Amino acid sequence: MDLKDIRELLAEYEIKFIRLAFCDISGRQKNIAIMADELEHAVLHGVSFDASAIKGFLNISESDLLLFPDLDTFSVLPWRPSDRAVARFYCYITYPDRRPFEGDVRYLLSEIEKKSGKSGYSFLVGPECEFYLFETDEKGFPTLTPFDEAGYFDIAPLDRGENVRREICFALENMGLKPERSHHEHGPGQNEIDFRCSSPLKAADDLMTFKTAVKAIAQQHGLFASFLPKPLENESGNGLHMNLSLYENEENLFEREDPKAMSFMSGILRRMKEMTSFANPLVSSYERLGQFEAPSTISWSHQNRSTLIRIPSAEGHDCRMEVRSPDPAANPYLLISLLLSAGFEGIADGLEAEPEAAGDMLSSPLSERLPASLSEAVAESERSAFIHKVIPERIVSGYLEDRASEAVEYERNGRNHDYLISRYFRFI
Repeated sequence: MDLKDIRELLAEYEIKFIRLAFCDISGRQKNIAIMADELEHAVLHGVSFDASAIKGFLNISESDLLLFPDLDTFSVLPWRPSDRAVARFYCYITYPDRRPFEGDVRYLLSEIEKKSGKSGYSFLVGPECEFYLFETDEKGFPTLTPFDEAGYFDIAPLDRGENVRREICFALENMGLKPERSHHEHGPGQNEIDFRCSSPLKAADDLMTFKTAVKAIAQQHGLFASFLPKPLENESGNGLHMNLSLYENEENLFEREDPKAMSFMSGILRRMKEMTSFANPLVSSYERLGQFEAPSTISWSHQNRSTLIRIPSAEGHDCRMEVRSPDPAANPYLLISLLLSAGFEGIADGLEAEPEAAGDMLSSPLSERLPASLSEAVAESERSAFIHKVIPERIVSGYLEDRASEAVEYERNGRNHDYLISRYFRFI
């Protein structure tokens, strides 16, 4: 799109406000709102903001950064009033002299995607994200009471979330996403909505849009949507399964399990311990792993859902590998950047796949295991040359320092689940 296209859309939808959105290094969406008639100035000159106020960005002595809207990410927010409507753009972040900011996770992923294209490869990425719906109290604050007591694939009246999922699907469709399926998940009040896979950068943008839409529509129903990895101690956790298809010359290499596809998968398996602090960034992430089909070992299979990577039975463009360990608290831009880079490394090194896992891998003592805690995962990332090669040092140092302090605070509070709820529940 160009400015002329955008002006026409602003007039068509009677847009009065525009949100300029970006993602911090922890994966939380931030935004600043401008009036619609300020958009041209934003496109040409950027919109400055105090980056010292964003954890992991800049310090007070070098605080100014600029937001530049990516015009291809235009979307109207359907849960906002249609009168004087609100639109949103995702943004790139630069220094005042227009140099790309090293802490811009969106820019990092876009560069990795360009690099893959120059190497002759392309990807489809499809996140599958689970979430819980909880009731709220008389003041609108979230409670830990699930919206229903339904289980996997249940229907109404046990499943009370079908109308909420329906409205979320319509909202996503209005924003340019293509919902493909939705259903009730294992846990009480737990749901999943899957949308069509897309290019890496768009998939990360779409996941941020999805999480925003889910929370907004849930709030309109007087509910609270939680993406916390383990909101209920003895129930299924929320996963973020990442489906990856690898293409060369427009051929999906997973369709015939080409050796390059298996090398790509093997590269991810090799680096998964080092990437786990980015795939599972909260102390509560490690309450989920190893339970209710969430993997704890570094293994792969075709049908076994307890393995880290699964290659499902599929045809054509649906052929893919599914990475099952990440959870929704992950920063999708960093996570996808690392997965693609690890896979490329596997292709470059000509890795051969280990034998397919057999049996229940949740309790297997034979396979190499994922880190069992956030502190262990941070230590793996800190000593990883791969992590420091792929991710700019500004992001790595700030991110790992923040994760390490979270782990220390958790230990100080006695590894208590109630502490995790008080610390994270309202914000994830």
